[in-house]
Amino acid sequence: MKKIVLLGSTGSIGRQTLEVVRDHADELEVSALCAGSSVNALEEQIREFKPSLAVLYDEKAAAELKERVKDLSVKVLAGMDGLIEAAVLPEADVVLTAVVGMIGIRPTIAAIEAGHDIALANKETLVCAGHIIMPLAKEKGVKILPVDSEHSAIFQSLNGEPKNRIAKIWLTCSGGPFRGYTSEQLKNVTVEDALKHPNWNMGNKITIDSASMVNKGLEIMEASWLFGVNHKDINVLVHPQSIIHSMVEYVDGAVMAELGMPDMKLPIQYALFYPDRKASPAKKADFYEIAKLTFEKADTETFRGLKLALRAAECGGSMPTVFNAANERAVALCLDKKINFYEIPDIIEKCMDRHKLIEDPDVEQILDAEREAYE
Repeated sequence: MKKIVLLGSTGSIGRQTLEVVRDHADELEVSALCAGSSVNALEEQIREFKPSLAVLYDEKAAAELKERVKDLSVKVLAGMDGLIEAAVLPEADVVLTAVVGMIGIRPTIAAIEAGHDIALANKETLVCAGHIIMPLAKEKGVKILPVDSEHSAIFQSLNGEPKNRIAKIWLTCSGGPFRGYTSEQLKNVTVEDALKHPNWNMGNKITIDSASMVNKGLEIMEASWLFGVNHKDINVLVHPQSIIHSMVEYVDGAVMAELGMPDMKLPIQYALFYPDRKASPAKKADFYEIAKLTFEKADTETFRGLKLALRAAECGGSMPTVFNAANERAVALCLDKKINFYEIPDIIEKCMDRHKLIEDPDVEQILDAEREAYE
């Protein structure tokens, strides 16, 4: 049995991970479940998957959960200390980190130091701390297995190929609900419009990021760290059908791609069983039915969040943290209907303009930059 620690079990990726566990109950076992403050959801998961450890980041919620599951032999912890204790569980084979935000950085570092492989669904970990995470993983001999569909596709397209022969990476995206819109049209869209993704079923925050194309900017920075490719050699390609999940172009002109239906359970399962492949109940691609695949260039003038991400990548240091934190807070304001969707890049740009760059930030400086951007 492969033992899993799941950070962020009640979110979209966490719930789909547990669906994969159900599909492979004879091979996968959950050792720890961790979430933010969802007492009801986590209690339900604990009763089904019977982990030895459960963590809620919110201390009050953790106290309530502890009372609710006192009939079970599960240890309940709270806060960052609890997340770190889960991440370093000795019996764990892989830690899947699907928490939202920079909360994921410290537990990921702890898990790597404990020698655990990481299935990574938390973009902020590499966007903000890639310069810390990747050298540490190499030092400890730990695998960083991407869970995002695009990075999983790149990872699979690199299998058996020399990485020093990459010419460029084609990072695909659907274009979101506002593909083809002008800047003027974006001024009239609502939060409800932004939450209608054409192909993927995701949480609210990442769905807004997809609509603004900020998500692609974060993915460029993440891919740069994961695969050792300069961000200038990573191109965003709008692909409305979401069948090609990303491609790698080599120096000889050959292009390797990973294709499949838009279903997050596929890259999750691949990361959990790597290097093996297992049968899946997921819908398979029917190319007679799909019939046509189309491509467009990304519009960085209309979708300014992507352009700002490229600026943050070029600056490096602490700037990606400021970009990410400003976006995180702006998206929260948008979801609360305190700002309009089109104002998100304005807020990001103002925070970036005011930031004094730190070239090689440590974890404390990263978290300070986040707090500064929030303020």
